[in-house]
Amino acid sequence: MRTILVTGGAGFIGSNFVRMVLVEHPDVRVVNLDKLTYAGNLENLAGYKEHANHVFVKGDICDGKLVAELIETHRIDAIINFAAESHVDRSLVDPGIFIETNVNGTLTLLKAALDKKLERFVQISTDEVYGSLGPQGKFTESTPLSPNSPYSASKASADMLVSAFGHSWGLRYNITRCSNNYGPYQFPEKMIPLMINNALHDKSLPVYGDGLHVRDWLYVYDHCTAVWKVLTEARPGAIYNIGGNNEKPNLEVVRLILQYLKKPESLIGYVKDRPGHDRRYAIDSAQIMTELKWKPSVTFETGLAKTIQWYLDHPDWLEHIVSGQYQEYYKTMYSNR
Repeated sequence: MRTILVTGGAGFIGSNFVRMVLVEHPDVRVVNLDKLTYAGNLENLAGYKEHANHVFVKGDICDGKLVAELIETHRIDAIINFAAESHVDRSLVDPGIFIETNVNGTLTLLKAALDKKLERFVQISTDEVYGSLGPQGKFTESTPLSPNSPYSASKASADMLVSAFGHSWGLRYNITRCSNNYGPYQFPEKMIPLMINNALHDKSLPVYGDGLHVRDWLYVYDHCTAVWKVLTEARPGAIYNIGGNNEKPNLEVVRLILQYLKKPESLIGYVKDRPGHDRRYAIDSAQIMTELKWKPSVTFETGLAKTIQWYLDHPDWLEHIVSGQYQEYYKTMYSNR
């Protein structure tokens, strides 16, 4: 039986990946390492935490001793690194934690993977490392890195460390760079769950600037299947962009959410744009679609409907998430805008 170490496996994308592997790949054992910060939540693993092929460990990817022990004890074959501080707004408030987790944490994992001669190291990155696009064109794997926020700078730094370990010492690695994910279990600081939650409570939906910033949207399950393809079929050293082929202005997404929930557009409230807000992202996924025969399984409209319905069906999960510390953060970010 193959055993993989999934870091950040209690977070949004990581927990969806863990669930997918446990359901669809019964010959794979998952060791799940998560620090359980505000975005890591064991409720994301409900029904799977005690799964026979799942071992959960609370810990920090910056803890080199722990990482080495896990690799030895569980005879890990590969690492998939989802663990990251990932919210741009938070990086503008406290960039230091992004360097600690996203750069130093990745370095710790890389050193362990090299020392223990693991079969593969997959780094989960973001299209934000490429910077901002004009009205035309798409990011390809050869687009120069040009990060514009502390978050994207930390992810670009981690990517470069990964490739350096491959070039310098022969580490077998891959890097994936995805567009904006959405779907079940996403912490409501991110746009889609934030807007869903506010709309459900008839609160103002805070839209940055003019609302015309464009993002490519990727349903989280489709991202997970792409990562699995990369882990199991990709050539070592390859970088793959993963997009949903769904470019949408933020305002259009917000309006679709309101339409689905039968809420008025008068709930939209425009707030001061965040510093350095990239205008447009768009991903060219041709390489992974051609080489690994991957493609998204749902349209944005279908995926968004499934996502909204999931939040409607899980009010307790949402209520637990938006209480306490989250409320203080929310007030800090939006009360004076």
